[in-house]
Amino acid sequence: MQMTKGAQTREAIVDTAVALAFRVGLGGLTIGELARAQQMSKSGLFAHFRSKESLQLAALARARETFIDLVVRPALTAPRGLPRIRELFERWLACGRDGVPGGCLFVKAATEFDGQPGALRDQLAQDHQDLFDTIGQVCRSGISVQQVRPDVDADQFAHDLYGVLLVFYLTHRLLADPAAETHARASFEALLADIAT
Repeated sequence: MQMTKGAQTREAIVDTAVALAFRVGLGGLTIGELARAQQMSKSGLFAHFRSKESLQLAALARARETFIDLVVRPALTAPRGLPRIRELFERWLACGRDGVPGGCLFVKAATEFDGQPGALRDQLAQDHQDLFDTIGQVCRSGISVQQVRPDVDADQFAHDLYGVLLVFYLTHRLLADPAAETHARASFEALLADIAT
């Protein structure tokens, strides 16, 4: 079904909002800032979103869609077990290495909103929990095909893998460490060796 002109405009605005939030943070994403970036009037943007929070939630939803499309969905098409875990890692690493706004926005926003109760914090917490759950499920699928030890704690593995990717993001983006990817890969291989049958 073809989108209406209004829906197409809204989609373009949300794409710009994600890119802007990637630069200025989700908290810095305002209707005024976005209006300047889109060369639109504030009232024109207000008609689409009605509030700053609504705009921020729309940007977060688009970032989530992007991350799922680039990382999670393709990883889930890989064969169950270690190949699926490896595919998830490789795609997530590439997302962080390449600075894909849809992926990196979640790391930035988590530290911005972790102490601010409300809809944005609740959505971010749910998104991060969903990713933990996905990693755990991917690990458990490896047990079912006998490529992961049956005694492996899938939740602990999810915690450890998440940690590797967060440290990679920090060392690659903030510290500009040329060895960031090498260290992340070494940590990942150690995790895999620990859980493999």
